[in-house]
Amino acid sequence: MANTTTHEPSPSPKPFEPRGQARLSVASRSWILARLDALLSESLRRAEPADRVRYRVMVGAACFLTLANALFILRSLQLRTVPYAALLAGIGYLGTLVLARRARTPTAPAMLLLVTLSIGLVGSIFVNKKPTGGEHAVNMLLPILAVYLVGPRRGLPITLLVFATVGLAHPYYRLQIGIDPSAFTAGNIWFGHLFAGICLLGAWGLSALHSTARNAAQASLERTLRELRDSESKLNSVLESTDDIVVSVDPQGRVITANSAAKLAYQRAGIVLEPGLPLFQNETPERRAEWEARLAQVLQGQRLRIEQVYGSEGSRIVMDISLHPIVGADGRVVGVTLFGHDVTARREAETRLGEMHRTLVDVSRQAGMAEVATGVLHNVGNTLNSVNISTSLVTERLRKSRISGLTKAAQLLREHASDIPSFLARDPQGQKLPAYLIALSDQLQEERDGMIQEMHALGESLEHIKSIVSMQQKHARTAGAVEQVAVPQLINEALRLHAVSFERLGIRVDRDYAEVPLIYVDRHKLLQILINLMGNARHALVESPRQDKCLGIHVRLSPSGEQLHIEVADNGVGIAPENLGRMFTQGFTTKKTGHGFGLHISALAAAEMKGRLTCTSPGPGQGATFTLELPMEAQA
Repeated sequence: MANTTTHEPSPSPKPFEPRGQARLSVASRSWILARLDALLSESLRRAEPADRVRYRVMVGAACFLTLANALFILRSLQLRTVPYAALLAGIGYLGTLVLARRARTPTAPAMLLLVTLSIGLVGSIFVNKKPTGGEHAVNMLLPILAVYLVGPRRGLPITLLVFATVGLAHPYYRLQIGIDPSAFTAGNIWFGHLFAGICLLGAWGLSALHSTARNAAQASLERTLRELRDSESKLNSVLESTDDIVVSVDPQGRVITANSAAKLAYQRAGIVLEPGLPLFQNETPERRAEWEARLAQVLQGQRLRIEQVYGSEGSRIVMDISLHPIVGADGRVVGVTLFGHDVTARREAETRLGEMHRTLVDVSRQAGMAEVATGVLHNVGNTLNSVNISTSLVTERLRKSRISGLTKAAQLLREHASDIPSFLARDPQGQKLPAYLIALSDQLQEERDGMIQEMHALGESLEHIKSIVSMQQKHARTAGAVEQVAVPQLINEALRLHAVSFERLGIRVDRDYAEVPLIYVDRHKLLQILINLMGNARHALVESPRQDKCLGIHVRLSPSGEQLHIEVADNGVGIAPENLGRMFTQGFTTKKTGHGFGLHISALAAAEMKGRLTCTSPGPGQGATFTLELPMEAQA
């Protein structure tokens, strides 16, 4: 059997009505409604669709009654009578249109329309000589419009007025003054019935206007409801597509709506989440009290964001919860919306990151300590070389000393102690002994002066070692303490740790210190940075083939005076442009024996002091400049 496709019929016009005519009818109705809306004020045009139907009928009735009243006035003028009631009614109808264009509420124009219609009706009944004026078709419009426009209660007095007039006062009046036969002329009969027909057509027109406006309002309402349903469907799709928990509750904490993620989360905890049930009924009394206090805050218009931990230590879940007030049309808070996002993984990552940071800080501190210790040991080692040399020289001089000749001379004197004068005067050895002793004395004096000089150099070397160790101990004791520091003095102390190696390698040090005030800083961190920068400069200069190796250190204030700049510049191997951005990255180094910690540690230390460490270089072979920027009062 072949597949067949069915198509739903498209909306068609009424039976026997051509499609083009239907479109023309809809366009004409829209044109009429647009003209009626133009007669309404801005606030009346923005009313609810059902209310706007009544306002359109009100101005439509005023327009129809104005035209009918004009026809009545023309007929009266033809009969050479002055229709005072009709003129007064015409003013009232026009006043109704003016009020409808300016009023914020429909009460005033509606009441003016009804009062005017009542006055015109009552006046025309008593002025007209026909005894059947109370039976005119226009009388039906008044009670209908009264109830429709201002409601049954307000429309009742007007209806009772019409009833008393046409049912009691007018018949009694005609019985008292009698019936005038001239009122029953052919012209009056034709005009009366024609005017009644016009009023009937007017009643049909107002009914059609009401039907058209109501259909338009219904279509607008249906369109609005359809848009609301579409919006609700899209909103539900968005809420259902997220893994976050979304729950809305009323002021008493009862569930209004909940997405699937929220229902699933509560279902895992053995809780069924249904509308109307209290959201926090399964919480402990203490936590329920906390939630009630939070809801009370949000119901006052505040927004809250909290982190709530659920579960035990083994299955702990951290939820980032946002609470937002639901504001009604009147501006009052009618509920609360809760958005919950699982941030357990993020919190665990942050915890691990914090542990890694602490570990890195410890490693950095240890690496910094190792760098300082390396510098200390290096300089102590260089100084010990001088100590060894001095010791070797003293030992060698002692070994080659002529003190043995003095021993032999003393032995000769001891052997001839009994006749020393005769030994010195007659014995050949004795005769040579005084000259020998004089020469030996000169040599021993020379040896003594040389050993004293070497011992003095040895003492200076030991004093230098002592000062290096003492300075390092002082820095170790003050590590982590913020104190007032004279930066040039601290730089000189850092240079002393490298002084021997700089001198041995032929590195010239140029100092350019501006007059700067004392700053509050961690002495140990600053010394660590300076030693690292000087060590890097030393390596860059050692690897450079230049003969005029120079290290420049500059201290100055920034133009604003709020920062202290320390520049360590060298004319060494320089830095390639592609490496400038990675100089402070952990593990990055251009040295074969480097570990990539020094500059990274220095950058971290500068950041901890609320400063910054930067690097510039014109290129390979053109040196590099490291600039340390420190705030003048950041740590005061």
